[in-house]
Amino acid sequence: MRCVVTGAAGFIGSHLCERLLADGHTVTGIDCFTDYYARSIKERNLAAFRAHPKFTFRELDLSAGVPAEAVAGAEHVFHLAAMAGLTRSFTDFDTYNRHNLTATHRLLEALKGSPALKRVVYASTSSVYGRYASGDEALPTRPSSPYGITKLAAEQLCRVYGDEFGVPCVVLRYFSVYGPRQRPEMGYHLFINAILQGKPIKLTGDGLQVRGNTYVADCVEATIRAAQATPGETFNLGGGELVTVLEVFKRLERIIGKPALIERHPPRPGDQLATGADVSKLARHLGWKPTTSLDEGLAKQVEWQKEIAR
Repeated sequence: MRCVVTGAAGFIGSHLCERLLADGHTVTGIDCFTDYYARSIKERNLAAFRAHPKFTFRELDLSAGVPAEAVAGAEHVFHLAAMAGLTRSFTDFDTYNRHNLTATHRLLEALKGSPALKRVVYASTSSVYGRYASGDEALPTRPSSPYGITKLAAEQLCRVYGDEFGVPCVVLRYFSVYGPRQRPEMGYHLFINAILQGKPIKLTGDGLQVRGNTYVADCVEATIRAAQATPGETFNLGGGELVTVLEVFKRLERIIGKPALIERHPPRPGDQLATGADVSKLARHLGWKPTTSLDEGLAKQVEWQKEIAR
């Protein structure tokens, strides 16, 4: 199939491109290299497949408009491009609105009426539920950050373009994805680096925040399967293994063989207190279930972070 992946240079997007290419598909990757973290890291993400004969890369800011030729003939569009991060969204709302909402609108405008298009898979987030995001898709959506608000609004744009113009959208709400290539500001990346280097972990809150954890390869598998889902559906996508942040520290201590030094800080505005995806709908519709245990996934991320630190 002919695929477009937005956010192709990012953490999950690069894994998705790599998997689609391995499966024999043709992939156009799009990314605008926002300054949320260093471009060199995103270039490293692309390095494994950028020269693949079935891969084309386009550096584009979707919010500025989507050239018709960038998506012409695409059968499946995986829209992962976004500005991530809860805390920064309080002080830089215009950027979040631009990259999460305006960019989605421009992409949907470019796709409407396409005779080749079979599915748009939109990567949303558990942050649309707010502080307590444990349960199924019937949970009330009450975002506790501007980031979550922009992602929920983009979900609604997908619904509108499906209802009014027949753009066949499916929404996936990602829950706490981790693994190799995880962004440098994300929790597990920071925790692992701190333990490896013998530095304190800056723990915000009491450490009893509960997280459902989704290994990146499991996330990619579900994202690809979502291309076969009924348009208009929304699915939670999570790994099913719930642990507190303090329990994650203990597991990392065992894997790395060094103690975690904890430096306590106040809670961050908008931080989620509990996330845990009920994925029974995803399993029922698409036959998907997570296959990577938290210990196995953390060990793989630790090895990757050791490798890139050399």
